[in-house]
Amino acid sequence: MDFGFRCPVILCLTLAVLASVLADLDDTLMGAPGSSVRLSENDPGLKKALKFAEDRYNMGSNTMHVRRVSKILSASKQLVKGIRYNIMVELSNTQCKKAARLMTCDFYPEEHNLKTEVCVFEVWDIPWERKSTLLKQKCQPAVDPKPVETNKVEFLSLSTSKPVEHVFSFILDLLGQFKEFMVRYNRTYSNTERRLRIFHENLKTAEKLQSLDLGTAEYGVTKFSDLTEEEFRTLYLNPLLSQQKFQRSMKPAAMTHGPAPPSWDWREHGAVSPVKNQGMCGSCWAFSVTGNIEGQWFVKTGKLVSLSEQELVDCDTVDQACGGGLPSNAYEAIEKLGGLETETDYSYTGKKQSCDFTTDKVTAYINSSVELSKDENGDIYLSNPTCFSLVVCPQFYRKGVSHPLKIFCNPWMIDHAVLLVGYGERQGKPFWAIKNSWGEDYGEQGYYYLYRGSRLCGINKMCSSAIVN
Repeated sequence: MDFGFRCPVILCLTLAVLASVLADLDDTLMGAPGSSVRLSENDPGLKKALKFAEDRYNMGSNTMHVRRVSKILSASKQLVKGIRYNIMVELSNTQCKKAARLMTCDFYPEEHNLKTEVCVFEVWDIPWERKSTLLKQKCQPAVDPKPVETNKVEFLSLSTSKPVEHVFSFILDLLGQFKEFMVRYNRTYSNTERRLRIFHENLKTAEKLQSLDLGTAEYGVTKFSDLTEEEFRTLYLNPLLSQQKFQRSMKPAAMTHGPAPPSWDWREHGAVSPVKNQGMCGSCWAFSVTGNIEGQWFVKTGKLVSLSEQELVDCDTVDQACGGGLPSNAYEAIEKLGGLETETDYSYTGKKQSCDFTTDKVTAYINSSVELSKDENGDIYLSNPTCFSLVVCPQFYRKGVSHPLKIFCNPWMIDHAVLLVGYGERQGKPFWAIKNSWGEDYGEQGYYYLYRGSRLCGINKMCSSAIVN
């Protein structure tokens, strides 16, 4: 990481250097082994990998017509004992039937006949062995693109022939957004050019999310816009959640009875403490658990107290503090410790320290914990705010009801623990209201709203709650 060093303002970059940086953003550069490098559409290796993926797709599909790549959405490669290509494309119907085996195939001129899909392919190519393997293929029907919000720059490919004044305007626009970002979030870097490149790439990623989202969400610049995906995952997420072998088995919760109301929000009933911030520490598991217990304690006693996450980070000997943890383990640790201190008595530092727990200061305790139903229905969540885990809340989410394509949030790659506090409907879109632990300057005052009813992002996979008798 390169935060907190020299060059406090972006004006340290001369315009000539900036133009040079931006001019080669679309070039193909092979980085160190294992690093991901973005590719241009003209890359010969990419063309070969796309042809291989196309052929495998058509061989395995039961469609009558051949489908071809109609648009490349993103493409990158890594050196991994060969070259691994990560490609997102749109595939559309051609007028050629598979049995015809024609050399050239045109797309249908009629929009309704194209039947476009968005597909993610991973192709592993070993050129010296003349061997290619399709590691992953995930497709689903495309949606009509939505207009990009005005808070995003135009995503200009400088390798195309554009008027000089157009390119210059683009550079100034991007420079202005990046400067505003640095000032707003008090950023300084030792390598400002690198962070500018990352910022530009993230703007384009946000644009793709915006155009493919099925809900009402807005994506764009957030406080994480200067982080690579790898940095973001390392600093804020929890890789242990997807590791089944680390999960402690929990007894199932008793089902609730009676119809659920059309909407419910525990914030309106006083059971939810203010949004907290885990900082650069993978301790989301601790915040999810304490949020659940705060709600349970309120339901039983009528008192809302803010409980200590740092106690779990320091004193839970099974989980790995900022390296990640599991709610099921945290509940057990709290039972063994005898309860939780308040946030005031045992304040959060965002790093592991020696355990300083004192039984005399215990404010809340639990008797046991349970796993909630995997059915995505409202009534199971009425007992209290619910601890649950999901595939990460989007890095570039700003507001609205998020409904990402399933290829963007594989339910088997759960990596973030959060707190479900309610549900309802906005503009015809049913949603879950989710309390995050990335501060009030993330999303909608610290909350993320996810589409309800499609079991998106593994929302129904790891739901749990403490029990207070």
